[in-house]
Amino acid sequence: MRTLYFLLPGTDGKFACGGLWAELKTLALAKQFCQAELVTYRQREKDTLFLDDILQKEDCLDVIFVVSWGFDVPKLVARLKSHCVVYHAHSARYGFYLPARIPIVTVSRHTLGYWGQYAANSLIYYLPNQISDEFYNFHQERDIDVLLQTRKSSHYLMQDLVPALQKQCNVKVIDSYIQDLPALFNRTKVYLYDSAEYWAIQGVSEGFGLQPLEAIACGCQVFSSVNDGLADYLDPGFNCHKIAGYSQEYDVQRILHVLNHPQSQIAPQSHFTEYRIAHILDRFPIILQELNEFFDHQQHHPNNIPQLTQWRIAKLRIQRILNKLEKKFKLF
Repeated sequence: MRTLYFLLPGTDGKFACGGLWAELKTLALAKQFCQAELVTYRQREKDTLFLDDILQKEDCLDVIFVVSWGFDVPKLVARLKSHCVVYHAHSARYGFYLPARIPIVTVSRHTLGYWGQYAANSLIYYLPNQISDEFYNFHQERDIDVLLQTRKSSHYLMQDLVPALQKQCNVKVIDSYIQDLPALFNRTKVYLYDSAEYWAIQGVSEGFGLQPLEAIACGCQVFSSVNDGLADYLDPGFNCHKIAGYSQEYDVQRILHVLNHPQSQIAPQSHFTEYRIAHILDRFPIILQELNEFFDHQQHHPNNIPQLTQWRIAKLRIQRILNKLEKKFKLF
């Protein structure tokens, strides 16, 4: 089994985000099956490997580099073109293409489908993000009516819906890092999440959107957008409610109704099985074994399946038109 080097730009505050925490969790899980190390490449950090040093000192024949930081992937892939590389895809629509020599491990079925289309000749796997065991319903009294975080929230949510709700219930707005998120969710009745606008502006998709799932696991009623990776697990009317539904007044009406008619649990615990550690640990070694077998094969065999590039698609479309014209003229 090859050693895995998980490449991240850094791990301090300026790089802190859901993708970073998810990648560090994946690294911790990988260590249960093989040698795995964190490697930074933008900044040096104490007691952490640095990519420049590795490439200068090691031949890396028994190493797989795991890249994940979307905007940096093209440069990293070019730099590591003579090495074994895996793309751990959290989001999609970054606008780059990958050669078939690079397998892709996706965190959501949304991202799986995206790369299934745009990397048709690559090996692609699905390894969902982990929802930690501490996210569960404590079955305690809840003193926060409505909770939301400013990051990723839409202008509509912050400027229209929240002011309207604040006139009728207790709304808590968070704009900083939360140390104990499970405890906060267990104090909350309704959690709001609306990221469609944020990701549309960024030009990238919501890769997974872990917090609505964590909130549901803690017993919150969730009002959320269902864009991109959120559609993997959100089911409006059954385990959540669709936010920004037609009018501000209708949103307020539905949220107040939920507050006045609380449910102790909106989704069964079986809904979270796919994202709990036991299920992920079942899948991870199978994927790792296949990756190792693939890189063994790659050492002795070239890629010989035509890539589904834009040029090839255009060529095939022209050929399709010509074939139709040929059949049409044969009728006369």
